[in-house]
Amino acid sequence: MHRYVSRIARCLLALSCIATGSAHADTYPDRPVKLVVPFPPGGGSDTVGRLIAKSLSDNLGQQVVVDNRGGAGGSIGTGSVARAAPDGYTLVLASTSEIAINPALYPSLGYSTVDDLTPVAMVATTPLAIAVNPGVKAKTLQELVALVKAQPGKINLASAGTGTITHLSSELFRAANQLNWVHVPYKGTAPALADLVSGQVQIMFLPPPPVLGLAQSGRVRLLAVSGKTRAASMPDVPTVTESGSPDYTVDNWYGIFAPQGTPGAVVEKLSASVAEVLKQKAVIDALAVQGAAPATLSRAQFADHVKREVTKWGDVVRSSGAKVE
Repeated sequence: MHRYVSRIARCLLALSCIATGSAHADTYPDRPVKLVVPFPPGGGSDTVGRLIAKSLSDNLGQQVVVDNRGGAGGSIGTGSVARAAPDGYTLVLASTSEIAINPALYPSLGYSTVDDLTPVAMVATTPLAIAVNPGVKAKTLQELVALVKAQPGKINLASAGTGTITHLSSELFRAANQLNWVHVPYKGTAPALADLVSGQVQIMFLPPPPVLGLAQSGRVRLLAVSGKTRAASMPDVPTVTESGSPDYTVDNWYGIFAPQGTPGAVVEKLSASVAEVLKQKAVIDALAVQGAAPATLSRAQFADHVKREVTKWGDVVRSSGAKVE
């Protein structure tokens, strides 16, 4: 009940904002803007958030301040923005997990990522790398599929935790290829990757940055990347599509969202500013270090993409039976 009362209150506030929306956009921003990153400092979201905040500060002429609010898989920080005043001064940098996965994983969020947040701009996309321990007798993804099918229930797959994109991306691949492996959830990427290197687990789907150096030194083997195209940071690693699974594509994306009801002119101004920032070579190069590429979707395309992703990952969560412990 509280959620709906809160939504009505925001709608009333939004109506008052609409009346002065154009005038507001002319002077916006006239004070610092807060960009919530719903994770602690130091992770991938924080790195991308600080990069974009710095560049947007220069572009908008006002400081964009990063506010780290971790907890509940990103839901606490994201929810704080969903409930914020829709004036353009409180934004969130959220990813696939917070927007598309958490609504199904956390049934009591208290807000809707579709109804209570407005997509402003997609910032970047990054594929996941499919990595195996070098002792695994598979040099290609097709060979890995054949190996798992020949040894049902005997090969271990690591993830950064149940319900994370490292888990659900592998679950989507498992279901598409009718595989039977043992999922071993860890508390974060680092311990999972350590056991992949040591051979305690044999397979992992994970973001590129922490695995690139290990692959170059031969301590893990990269078989494929999950995106539609090869990653600039791993040009010699084929896509899953190239490797014989044409119906499988996964990109982890980052995007900026504002509270629902934020004046359209303000949202458009922010969206245009992000688009300008993403053309800067320094930003492109910094994203590449994270294994990411600047997004190319328009704001309308991003909004449609978000809706499709919520449906896609909600189905994966439900079919996998993933639950937060």
